[in-house]
Order: sequence, then structure tokens, then C-alpha cells
Amino acid sequence: MLRHEFQPGRLVAGAALVAAAVIYGGDAGGAWETPWFVVIPLVVGGLFLAGAVGAVTGLVRRRRVRPAPEGADTADHAPTTGG
Repeated sequence: MLRHEFQPGRLVAGAALVAAAVIYGGDAGGAWETPWFVVIPLVVGGLFLAGAVGAVTGLVRRRRVRPAPEGADTADHAPTTGG
């Protein structure tokens, strides 16, 4: 099995969509009556929250990357082109 990095935004989106599926599944199974418009805020809110979590995760991961050492700047040694 291939390893991959954990993405909490996808976890939140998946949880929101599974919750919507459970709500509609309960309605289809006769356990309860669900109006069609109830799931829209759940899905939209879950996707918005997943986007926010993904953005925060990206910021945290970028911040954890260590900067290059002081003497490792290659821009000073790049060849120049032109006249």
C-alpha cells in the first residue's frame, strides 16, 4: 500500500458528504422524513469548512519548511544573459 500525506481538508469534506448520505439514506429507508433543502447547508458548510481546514493545513506545512542556509543563495552566482 502506498503511503501518502494526511489531508485533513479531505477528511472534513468526506465526513460532511457521508453525513448527507446518511440523512438521505434514513429518509429513503423510511426511518425519518427529510425535506430536500435540509442537506444543502450541510454540504455547502462542510465544503467551506474543508476549504478552510485545507488552507490552514497548507499554511502550517509551508511554515514548517526550513529556509535555505545563508550561503546557499544561488541567485548571486547565476550567469547573466544579454549585453
